[in-house]
Amino acid sequence: MTTTTPAATATHCPYCSLQCGMLLAPTAIGSAVPVHVRERADFPVNRGALCGKGRSAAALLGPGTRLSTPLVRTDGGELRAAGWDEALDRVAAGFAAIRAEHGADAVGVFGGGGLTNEKAYQLGKFARVGLGTATIDYNGRFCMSSAAAAGRLAFGLDRGLPFPLADIPHTDCLILVGANPAETMPPALRYFRELRENGGTLIVVDPRRTRTAEQADLHLQPLPGTDLALALGLLHLLIADGTVDTDFVAERTAGFEQARAAAMAHWPERVEALTGVPMHQLREAARQFGQARTGMVLTARGPEQQSKGTDTVGAWINLCLAAGKAGRPYSGYGCLTGQGNGQGGREHGQKADQLPGYRSIEDPVARAHVAAVWGVDPDTLPRSGRSAYELLDSLGRPGPDGVRALLVMGSNPVVSAPRAAHITGRLRKLELLVVCDAVLSETAQLADVVLPSTQWAEETGTMTNLEGRVILRQQAVAPPPGVRSDLRILRELAERLDAPADFDDDPETVFAELRRASAGGQADYAGLDYRRLRAEDGVFWPCPTADHPGTARLFLDRFATPDGRARFAPVTHRPAAEQPDPEYPLYLTTGRVLAQYQSGAQTRRVAELTAAAPGPFVELHPRLAARLAVTDGEPLAVVSRRGRALAPARITDTIRPDTVFMPFHWSGPGRANTLTNPALDPTSKMPEFKVCAVRVEKVLT
Repeated sequence: MTTTTPAATATHCPYCSLQCGMLLAPTAIGSAVPVHVRERADFPVNRGALCGKGRSAAALLGPGTRLSTPLVRTDGGELRAAGWDEALDRVAAGFAAIRAEHGADAVGVFGGGGLTNEKAYQLGKFARVGLGTATIDYNGRFCMSSAAAAGRLAFGLDRGLPFPLADIPHTDCLILVGANPAETMPPALRYFRELRENGGTLIVVDPRRTRTAEQADLHLQPLPGTDLALALGLLHLLIADGTVDTDFVAERTAGFEQARAAAMAHWPERVEALTGVPMHQLREAARQFGQARTGMVLTARGPEQQSKGTDTVGAWINLCLAAGKAGRPYSGYGCLTGQGNGQGGREHGQKADQLPGYRSIEDPVARAHVAAVWGVDPDTLPRSGRSAYELLDSLGRPGPDGVRALLVMGSNPVVSAPRAAHITGRLRKLELLVVCDAVLSETAQLADVVLPSTQWAEETGTMTNLEGRVILRQQAVAPPPGVRSDLRILRELAERLDAPADFDDDPETVFAELRRASAGGQADYAGLDYRRLRAEDGVFWPCPTADHPGTARLFLDRFATPDGRARFAPVTHRPAAEQPDPEYPLYLTTGRVLAQYQSGAQTRRVAELTAAAPGPFVELHPRLAARLAVTDGEPLAVVSRRGRALAPARITDTIRPDTVFMPFHWSGPGRANTLTNPALDPTSKMPEFKVCAVRVEKVLT
């Protein structure tokens, strides 16, 4: 008698925006986890390569790491196990009572950039139709919202990368600003290595000499918060050197004269004084980029998570436009999205001002189109709501603007929000906090009701990676008994609230509805279906019809503005919202490390990853350490105007002497976002995570 080995399931990693392809193969009966991860060499993004997070992802599916029953808070303040009907009835009754007494906007929804497109779409629909609230936003606001805003202003359209990652090795010069893919998305590093192997030049801009910066031909190490001045200074040098592509500027852009005037006020001596980057490095970077036949600028959270992030990205886009390196093969501006579905998550309705298809919620035509798909009167749809931090800051406040109940799905703001201790306090003020999650995150620990939801390998759904490639995650294992999908949770809540629209919990059915809602919008998914996504390893949007090939490369013929021309941004340098002073003399910047991801709610539960990165640390230069008489590993306190975080010292010459760095993955005393500044970019509403003023103190033991 022979037995047949069950086939492995082709799916995708649960972590970053690469959405690396992987295979999940069944394990032997009695194994600690139901599947193990295998390479999937045929997926074009990662070509089989996986980082440690991806290789160990199946550990999250094992027992003991996740929730298996709803929890409700008792009168005594403890969380106890409950049945689904009890938990859902309590949530629905609470939402209904608060809505009846204080109005629909008193009930809020906070989503996540890791939710599938189906979940993001259904969550936005649930907020606007099931609850009737304008109070919805998501943690993707903390990711690439500044780049999205700048891209829309410049090009009329926002997609993380307007070209596939495979184009990167074929460009002649690439400037990577505030990104560390060697640690944040390691399988992508091969594209930058291949660029150099092909004779291209890699320029990295980062206050730290990261593992990525060590790969660069030229590393510019600016003062945190001065990326805008740096970009303006490089444009000044392009103009002075005569390497502006005047034909391209005349034929395909608008607004150059204002950008030119701003750049001319940022001469090399001034930019060196503002940024700390030596003039000879500025001139070399401008020469390399200006003289290259093709070129790209890619940004990430470094320049974007600033109170002037939109202007900063706009200045880097200006550099591309002036050099004629946009809207052409192997050239352009792009953003390295962070979260797994940071792109799709905002395209289909989680963001406070958007409807599915990347439509504005204030546009009457868009409202009518989406309302028709939902079967409701467009006049019943709410208008724009508050951005993520503004929403979180309003929690539990008295008066008509206070949010009294909150549904959190796929996010952990206790760790991830700026001024995190303050936001934790606001969450405690709520009358009702409901959290849907696979694990008991720090935010779930504060909840009145916790609803256990399925994980990535236990469900099917689509994601949109940083290239704009829509891919299909496929269910590989059954969820544990007692766990339900987020789609089912939303359907059951909508039914209990007598929502005036249908809510399905089959992901393929929801995706079909999403396609209709997105049809004709900028992010048009109408031509996609699950069969096609399986067969083609994903398809690039926009894809308006079933016979459309998808759009791997944007802007080659025209930009998405009304006249087809890209717009220069009229920007000039201004300092960060908070500057060092005698009381807080140092800059703090934050970021990720190789073995951990985002708030750590998942990765801190994987033993292999915890062993590699067991806790937070404070990175400081030897000169600063000597001045403070600090030794490596010594406990330190980092103090800002908002709070205090404790972590051991890590002394390294890879950071500037005036700057300290902390990773943000941990809760407890080492919670870095206790320190960060919630000052908001006026356009994107992005908080200024990447720069604030601090002091460092030795901890007395």
